[in-house]
Amino acid sequence: MAVETPELQEQARAWLAENLPAGWLEAIDSGDDDAWKALAAGLDYRDWCIRLGEAGYATPTWPAEYGAGLSLSPPDARAVNDVLNHYRVPRSFNVIGIGMGGPTVMAWGSEELKHRVLRPLATGEEIWCQLFSEPGAGSDVAGLSTRAVRDGDEWVVSGQKVWTTLAHISRWGMLLARTDPDVPKHKGLTYFVVDMQAPGVTVRPLVQITGDAEFNEVFLDEVRIPDAHRLGPEGDGWRVAITTLMNERVSLSGAGSLLGDTSVVDPVTALVERCRPVGDPRLRQRLAQAYIDNRLIRLNNERAAARRRSGAEAGPEGSVTKLQQAEFNQRLQNLSVDLEGPSGLAWIDDGGADDSLGLVPRVGEEPRAIARAFLRSQANTIEGGTSDIMRNILGERVLGLPKDPDVSRDVAWKDVARSA
Repeated sequence: MAVETPELQEQARAWLAENLPAGWLEAIDSGDDDAWKALAAGLDYRDWCIRLGEAGYATPTWPAEYGAGLSLSPPDARAVNDVLNHYRVPRSFNVIGIGMGGPTVMAWGSEELKHRVLRPLATGEEIWCQLFSEPGAGSDVAGLSTRAVRDGDEWVVSGQKVWTTLAHISRWGMLLARTDPDVPKHKGLTYFVVDMQAPGVTVRPLVQITGDAEFNEVFLDEVRIPDAHRLGPEGDGWRVAITTLMNERVSLSGAGSLLGDTSVVDPVTALVERCRPVGDPRLRQRLAQAYIDNRLIRLNNERAAARRRSGAEAGPEGSVTKLQQAEFNQRLQNLSVDLEGPSGLAWIDDGGADDSLGLVPRVGEEPRAIARAFLRSQANTIEGGTSDIMRNILGERVLGLPKDPDVSRDVAWKDVARSA
């Protein structure tokens, strides 16, 4: 017998009361922000992510049989997530794995692979990264040159990837490689799950404007991958990659956050509460526009969620909200700095905290966190597909406009002219 939504929500609340620090729920319900922050600061984040994942609340729509979900329908999962969001439950930073890797493995992977990777993915014990972009293949991912050659029950892979978020701490990578150079670029690709700790994998962090190094370049030197870790048929990797890319746009299409605190349900309300009263009418006008933009993004996300509830896979509608979110979050961070005044520009050394990558959600509103969030947001319109690419996708796949000319589309990849 199906469990009614109110009962699911009560079950979720009871689980949170038992597993979060005592007083957490009461602090949220009473609006005692100081008490909540004190409790959140003492939470063992990594242990919490494991417990959240094992209970199924990190990925409630995933099949419970894999030890990583609750087998809930999207509407029921949303109702449960409403409870988690209300109580500002910290979530795993393994967003690439949960948002992209998991859905791709569930759609294309073997049962053995699903049982092996999904539970530690949901708990955050095994981080995932995406090995698509290359120095010579960024927006044109299908033009990649990383080569995979079959050797019995294994594949031998050599090449270079770049802009690979979290590769330096990842256990698994979603790898797209070329297995047939004699056919057009979209047809000669195969998709693999690669062990990032395998011999021949070298990861080099790339320091970004924030001082963090969450991006990396990855070198693959005759890395051996079992054929059992292939997703989809040989040569059909582009179709598998589309599953990843469509889920990527959905996973990056939230309405934004402040200070990296993804547990804040409404960042505009949080901004108003932090900075009130706002005397400057121009800043108030920008706040009002931010509220409108935030609401539009949420409505579009609800529309996309309704489509998925009907049984459809993630589609090009994810590009709508990804485009909206990227540009909105940049405006939001600009506004956050402006509302903070001169202190919004401060960059304070926090004494070498162990979370130098900014991966663990911070509690508090330090000037350093405000400045970091502003700087980090500059990548929003590039990562996960540039805003220009999103507009092309929407023009072609939603509005039905003609595609940009691509003289290499029907030419064998080996015959396409490229830089040395």
